[in-house]
Amino acid sequence: MSKPIVTLATCADFPHLDEDDQALPDALASRGMDPRIAVWNDPDVNWDEAGIVVLRSVRDYAKKRNYSHFLEWTKAVPRLLNHADVVRWGSDKHYLQNLSEFGVPTIPTTWLEPSAGYSKHQVHTRFPAYGDFVVKPAISSGGRGTGRYTAIDAKSRAEAINDTMHHLGRGRSVMVQRYLDQVDHKGELSLVYFNGVLSHAVEKAAMLHPSFRSVDELHEEIVTAREPSEQEWLWGEKVRKALHRQIKSQSGRDMQLLFNRVDVVADGEGGFYLMEVSLIDAGLYLTSTDGALENFADAIEQRVFW
Repeated sequence: MSKPIVTLATCADFPHLDEDDQALPDALASRGMDPRIAVWNDPDVNWDEAGIVVLRSVRDYAKKRNYSHFLEWTKAVPRLLNHADVVRWGSDKHYLQNLSEFGVPTIPTTWLEPSAGYSKHQVHTRFPAYGDFVVKPAISSGGRGTGRYTAIDAKSRAEAINDTMHHLGRGRSVMVQRYLDQVDHKGELSLVYFNGVLSHAVEKAAMLHPSFRSVDELHEEIVTAREPSEQEWLWGEKVRKALHRQIKSQSGRDMQLLFNRVDVVADGEGGFYLMEVSLIDAGLYLTSTDGALENFADAIEQRVFW
């Protein structure tokens, strides 16, 4: 009897998966599966014969030349996890507006749309008048194109204007958010779920230092595994429930998510802001937490043998 095939989808920059995922094929093989690795836009791959396809290191999906092709590819893959409808919605950070409507606190954001045809002066007037702020495209992967700037520094503000105009000129929606000092003091917390169950959590050190400039490269993360507090766990559940309410309202039915990462930051008043929900190429910190790799392999096994 042949073993069920599980194909881990990656990109050409990570043909053997990224470092965090490289032990996953062996973990799947030990559970009776036939793991394979394939680049998502490789024309020689027959996705009809790929079994269950698990999105992993598809870090180039958000590039303008790839984005539409990637979304079309997800719809053409017969058995994709996460589902193509979830991928489409989760690929654009406008989803934060949707989740806010379901009661999830999000960082106050000014949204700049390319269709508005902003001038440099109009962009300038939409930046905060004081403090540090962040500019990032609504469609991005791994923090590409994200920059931190200082409102009262003329050079920094000019760089922010130029970077914003760069994104808008390429048809990208842009998010402008005040930088939260809590990120420097406490970092971010990532809660990782497999098949709807919390697997583990990590604390991430601040990446956007005051001199940070927007670049189109992946940002290196410094993470530390830790147990979430009861409050953090409950907050993560609030986000997860809102996420499933959104999925159901969008598609007419709920969908089980193979993996889901929720990134939160303290709001300075005893609560949290949602920073991001990762449903596509989420770093799952499998090598940062004891048992995380096994939990993910078990979750995939459950989906294969259901």
